[in-house]
Amino acid sequence: MNDHERHISAAEPEIAQFVEVVGQADLATPVSTCPGWTVADLIRHYGTVQRWITHIVRTLPEERVSEGDLDLGLPDDVNEYPRWLAAGVRPLVATLRATPGETPTWTFGPDRHVRFWSRRVLHETIVHRADAELALGREPVIDRELAADGVEEFLTVYTHHRRIAARIAEFGRFGETLHLHATDGDGEWMINLDPGGTKWERGHGKGAVAARGATSDLLLLLYGRYGPERFTLFGDEDLLSGWLAAAAPR
Repeated sequence: MNDHERHISAAEPEIAQFVEVVGQADLATPVSTCPGWTVADLIRHYGTVQRWITHIVRTLPEERVSEGDLDLGLPDDVNEYPRWLAAGVRPLVATLRATPGETPTWTFGPDRHVRFWSRRVLHETIVHRADAELALGREPVIDRELAADGVEEFLTVYTHHRRIAARIAEFGRFGETLHLHATDGDGEWMINLDPGGTKWERGHGKGAVAARGATSDLLLLLYGRYGPERFTLFGDEDLLSGWLAAAAPR
């Protein structure tokens, strides 16, 4: 099984769990990890991304397609959002499975192939499933290996996203190094702030700041779902907080 197929297989139960969680929720419930959003907003966002990715993998564009140019079929009645969300699952998974991972297409990351999207779907789902569960007062449980892959996808993709890279460059602190250390298995990452862009590598080393915690918690830290206070920290905590504020997707 190649990575494309592995990511699709891992995404399927995550998507099913997300659909189940939001289907049980009061749609007006605030989502504290996405300030200003309710569960209904979370469903609309995820369902929009779901259909956008399906369209990209089906049509294989060379340039970005705007979500606003697509007929999303979004219901006027908010109460129909969970059904609308569920209706998009099968087309997404089937389209990914029907398209070889090495097929070229537009992406917003350095990997310009369909396999980028199967990995992106997996981690988009994991993070938003955590959003939904936290909104309902539950503690998200994320597979450690998937969380480690999510950390590396974040460091590969989001730190080089145009808007985020610009914020990181504005933050500066070039020459500094951040260390993420998983406490529940193998998993250490060194993040180097460089004028040419963020660089990272696996391994142990001494950074200006280190954060120790469970792999799944480190993933949610990078996405701004957990704060640094949840972790055991060593060194320059202002460096960590500032970099996280610049790097977190918004």
